Amino acid sequence: MELECFPYSVNHEDEGVCLLVRMGPYRIILDCGMADISPLAAGLDQELPADVVLCSHAHPDHARGLLALHQAFPQLPIYASEATTYLLPLNWTSIDPNKIPNFCQALPLRSPVEFADGLSCELYPAGHLPGATAIRLTYTTNRRSYTLLYTGDFFLSNSRLVEGLPLEALRGLEPEVLIIEGTYGTARHPHRRQQENQLAERISRALGAEQSVLLPVPALGLGQEILMLLRSHHQFTGRNIDIWVDGNVAAGCDAYLNLLPHLPTSVQNFSRHQPLFWDEKIRPRVRRLPPELRHSIGQSPCIVITDETADLREYLDADLSSWLILLPQRPSRFASNPESASWVELTRDWFPDAAKQFKTDIKTGRLTVETYLLAQHCDGPGTTQLIHNLRPQHLVFIHGNSTYLADLTGLDELQNRYHVHCPAAGTLVELPIGETFLHPAAPETNYEGELTELGTVVTITLPDAIAADPRWQAFADTGLVEARWQGEELVLRGLSQRELLADRSDRSLPTDLACCGNCRHQRGQRCWNQASPLFGFKVTPDGYCPVFEPAAGIDEAKK
Repeated sequence: MELECFPYSVNHEDEGVCLLVRMGPYRIILDCGMADISPLAAGLDQELPADVVLCSHAHPDHARGLLALHQAFPQLPIYASEATTYLLPLNWTSIDPNKIPNFCQALPLRSPVEFADGLSCELYPAGHLPGATAIRLTYTTNRRSYTLLYTGDFFLSNSRLVEGLPLEALRGLEPEVLIIEGTYGTARHPHRRQQENQLAERISRALGAEQSVLLPVPALGLGQEILMLLRSHHQFTGRNIDIWVDGNVAAGCDAYLNLLPHLPTSVQNFSRHQPLFWDEKIRPRVRRLPPELRHSIGQSPCIVITDETADLREYLDADLSSWLILLPQRPSRFASNPESASWVELTRDWFPDAAKQFKTDIKTGRLTVETYLLAQHCDGPGTTQLIHNLRPQHLVFIHGNSTYLADLTGLDELQNRYHVHCPAAGTLVELPIGETFLHPAAPETNYEGELTELGTVVTITLPDAIAADPRWQAFADTGLVEARWQGEELVLRGLSQRELLADRSDRSLPTDLACCGNCRHQRGQRCWNQASPLFGFKVTPDGYCPVFEPAAGIDEAKK
């Protein structure tokens, strides 16, 4: 069996992702984010560069080369999810939409499709962006089946417009090969809602200080997420401000409106009561920004969401206005410490031509440049969580800053369990499959809960799913827990009946105490009084119930 991966491009910087996977006699291209597709045709000794092309989602670094690939090889079949087929044209905004052919065929989610004899594919939602999918490829021979899973870009957490990757649906697949992104390396992020609240708070403070806010973002994904955040967050609901949306971000909003059935139920319900994006009546007002108004907005505090490639000087010309530019943190930039990146680094990287003008504006206090985190990719713990739930033989990392990827691939918990690969572009990765590979044990599941402090009482709330673990019965035997500090972590453990009885067995109980240890119905550490709510349960000696009856010996002692 021949199983290998040849990366034409792995997006270690900004060059996009394009992988050629060979499974037996079949060649599959996973994504085509290269602007220049000539490497796919170089040295081609066959009519087509692959048997089939699969696109994980519509972001440019995964899809911008698909149109050129179709034009060069019209007979090459290209597939993606239905939502992705709607969003793909936004990669080629310089071309008349009517001249872009419908070259990408839609595949259903969670339903295997057979492309050729023995080769099948199944798509799973991946979070990150509407229509984004993880791609499962299966090749079946007479002896056995071989499975490869490619995550594309994935996100486990729910965001405003996309539900996270459903880990339960993938748990137990155990593919032989997992090709996975490592965008954020081993970094650990705050909870998604905390990230949103921090961004909302910063924007609110800027508006309160009479500053306008400029947010350069990609055409798809982040801009729509921020717009939905501003529309639904309590800091902005009903607030008398204007939100202007410009360029391809506005086109992306229009595309989302055609995808309502693919968006979360909560978003569909929201859209039944008010427009999802464009609304000039309900505050905050959301409007398209006409080009002729770019130079005049900002006289009163407002929010502008525009393309990350836009010339930002067009919005900053109003001499009397004060602006806050908020740039999304990107792991490929300022890898050492994004928060401490100076305005010089920011302007050089984002808009170098404007550096001199911005330097003057910053000195006069007219302009502030900052970064924020609103992640759309998993952090390190989320990435390793998915890996440990899938337990592949081979682990191939792509898509990320080389420093971040080195940190991730160097983790002992990965090196000791899997065959780890992190190839550069143009490096063939052979993936031999061991017939007797010993799968590592399934990892412990982490449960996320909430703490509530009320007076002198602290309540810890955990999800119901924790009770499905067979160990829960022992943990919750008495309904009592012991808490202790272990370094900076608070560790909880359940207290068993045995521990409670052992702890109290050497304590003498006063004979006049109305407790289970002095009750006539307590035998063998159990309550046998059918009128008691404790009937049939193990009881502690100092326990109590309202139908206590003293033992005969105690009655006589009292007399």
